Amino acid sequence: MGNARVRNGGRRARVTLHEVAEEAGTSRSTASRALGGHGYVAEHIRERVRAAAERLGYVPDVSARTLKGRSSRVIGLLVSDLRNQFYAQLAAGVEKTLSAAGYQVVLVDDHGSEERSADGARAFLAMRADGVLLAPVGRPATEVLVEHGTPVVEVDRRSGVRGCDAVAIDSESGTRAAVAHLLELGHREIALVVDETKWATGKDRLKGYRAALREAGVPYSRKRVLDLGFGGGTGEGRTDAGPDADVEGEDEGEREGVAEVGALLDANPGVTALFAANNVVAELVWQVLKQRGHAVPGDYSVVSFDDQTWMRMVEPKLTAVRQPVYEMGSRAAALLLERVDSGPARAETHILQPDLVVRGSTAAPSGSPSPSP
Repeated sequence: MGNARVRNGGRRARVTLHEVAEEAGTSRSTASRALGGHGYVAEHIRERVRAAAERLGYVPDVSARTLKGRSSRVIGLLVSDLRNQFYAQLAAGVEKTLSAAGYQVVLVDDHGSEERSADGARAFLAMRADGVLLAPVGRPATEVLVEHGTPVVEVDRRSGVRGCDAVAIDSESGTRAAVAHLLELGHREIALVVDETKWATGKDRLKGYRAALREAGVPYSRKRVLDLGFGGGTGEGRTDAGPDADVEGEDEGEREGVAEVGALLDANPGVTALFAANNVVAELVWQVLKQRGHAVPGDYSVVSFDDQTWMRMVEPKLTAVRQPVYEMGSRAAALLLERVDSGPARAETHILQPDLVVRGSTAAPSGSPSPSP
């Protein structure tokens, strides 16, 4: 690094490819092939060029490379709230797959705002990202990317925009399994608390809830369903605006959610179990029950969709529908790489299966006989 040029004022000047070639004793074109991984270069020369680049502190000029018509080796990832473990796990799966393929990930948090999401999409276009992965909070971000011919894979949520691929969880079957578990324990009045029913994710969880009741011959009551309306994509109130976001601390949206869950319980004194449609909702339900001094599962059984770390740390541990979030990120990244390498193709939707993890928060209703094994 001591050979790097220094400008007036002490700032290091950008090292050029020509200087790396001189340091390594090769031509500029050979140095370019060695560092870019394209074309043949003898291994000992490749190592010599890389060593020279490291000594000089050489950083490739991605924008210049892109302008010459070559890949930027950059993939954009747009998520709704990095404070949530769900998105952290998703990003980890994405990064692992893309890193192995030689791509860099540029991560943007839109905070559940449709406007910020669209701004992020335009930023990816400006940097000529080879493709974009996103959990949409509205149609505009996906639309602008598709219109510009940028490969897009939607993750977890689907906007309905034609021409893009998607990787999602089978929310309907996961919910059906969770509610069926409660029904098998003897619960008949089961409340559903859902963050939103605007997106396919929320709609599918409502469908799974109704399907489980129908299969058990239990009447559906709209009175026992609470739609908190977190999925508006405006970024107002809570910042999740989607199925699996989380917010630290209490804000106006959270206080309203706590009040609404309390009102649901007051309006349905016969309810003995609650199904929380995501981790944010599960936190609200858990908070309300503890504030009111209710025992879990003595007074209420609780099941959450999405298994997060805190659910294994509370007492009792929460029964939850576990999603393969890391795998979802990895699969989405692999699908995007296919599109980047092969060009446009008929859009595909890959659905992954969740599984129910039974823990201590579910039991037979108080006063009911234990279910048969």
